[in-house]
Formats: sequence, structure tokens, C-alpha cells
Amino acid sequence: MVSLHLDTARTWRGGQQQVLLTVLGLRRVGQRAMLAAHPEGELIRRAPAAGADDVFPLAPRTEMDLRAGWQLAGLLREIQPDVIHAHDAHAVAGAALGMSLARGRASAVRQREAATGSIRARGLTALIASRRVDFHIRRNAFSKWKYHQVDRFICASGAIQAMLLHDGVRKDRTVVVHEGVDVERIAATSPLDLHHAFQLPAGCPVVGNVGALVPHKGQLGLVDATAILVRDVPDARVLIVGEGELRGELERRIRHHHLEAHVILTGFRNDIPSLLRGLDLFVMSSVTEGLGTSVLDAMSAGVPVVGTRAGGIPESIVDGETGLLVPVRDPEALAQAMMRMLLDRGARHGFGEAGQRRAREQFSADRMVDETAAVYAATAGTSRSAGSPRSPAAR
Repeated sequence: MVSLHLDTARTWRGGQQQVLLTVLGLRRVGQRAMLAAHPEGELIRRAPAAGADDVFPLAPRTEMDLRAGWQLAGLLREIQPDVIHAHDAHAVAGAALGMSLARGRASAVRQREAATGSIRARGLTALIASRRVDFHIRRNAFSKWKYHQVDRFICASGAIQAMLLHDGVRKDRTVVVHEGVDVERIAATSPLDLHHAFQLPAGCPVVGNVGALVPHKGQLGLVDATAILVRDVPDARVLIVGEGELRGELERRIRHHHLEAHVILTGFRNDIPSLLRGLDLFVMSSVTEGLGTSVLDAMSAGVPVVGTRAGGIPESIVDGETGLLVPVRDPEALAQAMMRMLLDRGARHGFGEAGQRRAREQFSADRMVDETAAVYAATAGTSRSAGSPRSPAAR
């Protein structure tokens, strides 16, 4: 099985980590997995050092960038993959365009050289699209066109699959493959001394949140919850790890609540596993969330988790067993759950151990790779030929 993976992001978030884990995992099981990514992105910078050497730069300026489309079409004709796996929405458009251009060029060449039989038209490349966000598919004509080209959607959670079904995608075009993490690597990482690294008071409990600083991650609500929390746990400290458009508004909200000594915006960090291992509690405050690989990372680190009931988060956290779940946009409930965890060391320890066991059993990278490979085999084996009609997409 030969697969080509497309990712257009410049940033490094959970999605890019999943792309790299997938590519590396497929290579470990003997498949050829190649990566096309943005030449200025973190993914293409990190991939070779991690062991992915079939890497190609691809920088679409828009979703319908013809130059990038022709570049991808040439790559497809050269390597003739069984599967193209598009890992973000722009990548789906780029893959659909590149495949269309490659098919058109191949048809013209076949007509000219039919007598020699020198061109072998595969017509069997399957387009797989990862869906990691619990956002509805847009209903404009372009969105309908690009998603109409997809043979199979790999949904990171059952919540995402349910949303696609609501949007009109047939169930047989979807499959749930929960995201995976390198549990053993995270569990074996030495914990960072957070009190020293961030000059925190000795012995104070430390809560962490990891994610891009964007509205749907809910960090504004976490700041509001911290304002309630410190009334009963005045020495608590909250680290919000990440960078993004919400930083200025978060700084203003922190000042509004006079939490400058309690909430620290750390910015982007490369030592997330070590940081997680040093936490007393992890909080996922999202308003919407596909699954939440940060939750899986925290569970792998043996850290108890408080999360909202957004999207796929309840598929990772077992309420009352590996952590606590609270309603979305409810700072009071979030603060109460945080306080319950911070004041009960025994519960934290028990939830942390249970979460780590669950991560090992249900959310390993190896399991994710095996299930993804099975989707490739099932889809590429039945993929429609280039000229045949595709099944209905969202209407």
C-alpha cells in the first residue's frame, strides 16, 4: 500500500502530530507513506528528524491554487499512490484538484499513445479525508464539490461522525478512528519542575491547559473559573500553554480578575510531555472539540483531567473514573470540579492511574495506525475508477 499524506498547516498542533504519527507508524509496518506539507511549516521541519524521509514541499496559496494543483498532479502521476490522505480542509480541496488535473492529463496522453500501451491508467487512487473538528460542513457549491470527491471520511470521534451524518454524508462513507498518542514515550518522560521553571510558590498546586489560544478552546472561561477557584484554593496556579489570536483578550481578562499571580500564559513550548508530567491537574475547557489529543497526552502522563462535554471529549474521559466532566460554558461547574480534584490527593492519584491505563488500552498510536491502514485497504480495494460517478456527498 502506497499513501500520500497532505497537510497544509504552518503551525504545530494536535492535527500535525497525528499526521506525523500516522506516517511514521505506516512506515514501521512496511508501507510506503509519503508526506506533502507546507515548506514553511513545522510539520515538514520536524518530519525528517523523526524518520520520515519521503517529504515533498507543497504550498497552496488558496484552496483552488492551480499552480499547486499542477504540482500535486505531477507528483501523483510520478508516485501513483493507492491512497491520498488529506488531513485538513484545504488539503481536501488541493487533493481533489490535483487528482482531477492528473486524471485529465492522463486521459489525453492515453488517447495519443493508446497504440503503444505505454501509459498505465490506475484510476484507483482513493481519497481519504481526516475530519478532526466538530464543525459542520459548509453548504456552498465549492464545499459540496470538494467533499463530493472524498471516498471515505476518517472521523476522530463518534461526535464528528454524527455531525457528518447530520450534514448528509452517507454512513458508509464514514468511519471512526480515535486519534492516538505515543503513550509509552510520554509516560517515560521526566517531569519538568514547574515551580522552578515558572518561579511558582513552593508546594502550590499547578493546573495546566494546552491548546491554541483560539475562542473554541474556551480559555476565557478557564480564566473565569480560576477567579472562582482561588477563593477556596488561593495558592492554585494555572498554566495556559499555547499561542494564538486570543492572547490579548486573555491578558485583559486576567487583569480584570486580578489573576496576574495565578494565571500564566506560557506561550508555545516544545516540552509538552515533560510539562504535563509535572502537573497536578489538566483542564480541557473547550467549547467545541473533535476529540482533544491534549486530553490523551495528559492521560498518558498519568495526570487526572477535568474536561467539558464538548464534542468528542466524553469519548476519552470517563466521568468519575479517569476524570470529571462538566457542562460547556459553565465557569462555576469548571471551578468546582477543579477544586474537588485539587483538594483530594487520593482522587487525583486514582484518576491519573485509571486515565493512563485507558490511554494504553484505547488510544495508542499503534492502534490508530492499524485502524487507519485497515481503512486504506478497505477503501482502495473498492475505490471507483476515474470515470465512474461518486456516491452522494452532503447536500
